[in-house]
Amino acid sequence: MIMRKYFYAVLILLALMIFNTAGVFAEEAPPAPAVLENAPVPVAPAPAAPAPPKIDTGDTAWVLTSTALVLLMTAPGLAIFYGGMVRKKNILGTVMQSFIILAIISIQWVLWGYSLAFGPDRGGIIGSLDWIGLSGVGLDPNPDYAGTIPHQAFMIFQMMFAVITPALITGAFAERMKFSTFIVFTILWATVIYDPLCHWVWAVGGWLRNLGALDFAGGTVVHISSGVSALATAIVIGKRRGYSMESMAPHNLPLTVIGASLLWFGWFGFNAGSAVSSGALATSAFVVTNTATAAAALAWPLMEWIIKGKPTVLGAASGAVAGLVAITPASGFVGPVSAIIIGAVAGILCWFAVTTIKSAFGYDDSLDAFGVHGVGGTWGAIATGLFASKAVNSAGNDGLFFGNPSLVVTQLIAVAVTWVFAFVVTFIILKVLDAIMGLRVSDEDEVLGLDLTQHGESGYNL
Repeated sequence: MIMRKYFYAVLILLALMIFNTAGVFAEEAPPAPAVLENAPVPVAPAPAAPAPPKIDTGDTAWVLTSTALVLLMTAPGLAIFYGGMVRKKNILGTVMQSFIILAIISIQWVLWGYSLAFGPDRGGIIGSLDWIGLSGVGLDPNPDYAGTIPHQAFMIFQMMFAVITPALITGAFAERMKFSTFIVFTILWATVIYDPLCHWVWAVGGWLRNLGALDFAGGTVVHISSGVSALATAIVIGKRRGYSMESMAPHNLPLTVIGASLLWFGWFGFNAGSAVSSGALATSAFVVTNTATAAAALAWPLMEWIIKGKPTVLGAASGAVAGLVAITPASGFVGPVSAIIIGAVAGILCWFAVTTIKSAFGYDDSLDAFGVHGVGGTWGAIATGLFASKAVNSAGNDGLFFGNPSLVVTQLIAVAVTWVFAFVVTFIILKVLDAIMGLRVSDEDEVLGLDLTQHGESGYNL
């Protein structure tokens, strides 16, 4: 009986607790709002407008510094790199080609080149002329390309790429092209080949960019295009007088090594500057650029040492340039160990191209523009498809060795398209110019040298 009373007491106590708990929840719940007829429906506030792009002074300083570094690559870097490798009667003519290209393309780029390359897209093939004469290209950022620097800073940085690319081709026809024809060729080549290809790969709307092709700083746009065009030029213009029958050894190798060193120095602007900011990606590109270059500068003379018994100074300088070329398209997408592999393979492949392929096919690529830039650029573009990693650059893609074999296919398509486009169109330009103006100096002028016959000067008055 007593137990039953306790049982009922517990039940009553539990009921009171449940009742009180429910009351607490009921008191905590907010009352339902009263609904009035014809009451206005509250409107959600409009989302805040995105903040306008803001110039970052650190990024701007880095891009302008990189612009100056890339300018240095052409003049004096490439100018004296090539100048030391020709015979002394042609040094001024060779240096002049690189120097005057800096002036020619600087004007072409401002007037119409930049608009064709980066202007509003027209079908993925070319930019419009909306930005002709830099109309609409001001000092505010353009978020499509670089949201933290003035648009003109991006424009002039890209100008230096447009400058050095046709300058690289001059190595193929050194010591024998008419200066007047060279000027017209440079303007046509930049307008008809470089500007469209630049749009395909780098511009918003470009069809190779939309395909997913990766080219951080110019493997296809700069090196394959110039290297393959150099091959076409060497074939069309023909061999130098006395080629393979008389010595055509470099007249000043110390000058060539200084030029190679300046290229190595300036290339940090070329690759690290392509991050268009001064942060982690620029640092990564800087590191892998130096690493790949060092590996190639060791690999080329090592091959000479193994095959011929002596490593040469020219081989070391050429290997360094080959490594710079090969790492260029991959520099924003790969890590240091991958860079060592890319550079070492580039040194070996380019050495083979210069020593074996050229002699096997018999073309006279005077300063090995195709052997270094065409072959090295092709390897670098393919290597990007092998070694690229999103861990380095989330805006890129993973390559074959990081689980994505499709990127190799995309890179091969970009390489093939660039090869065919550059070779065929360069061949046509040269044939037209040969019919209208003539490509080569006369035999007599070639014997005397370009310095005297084209410029009325001598490089050495000793």
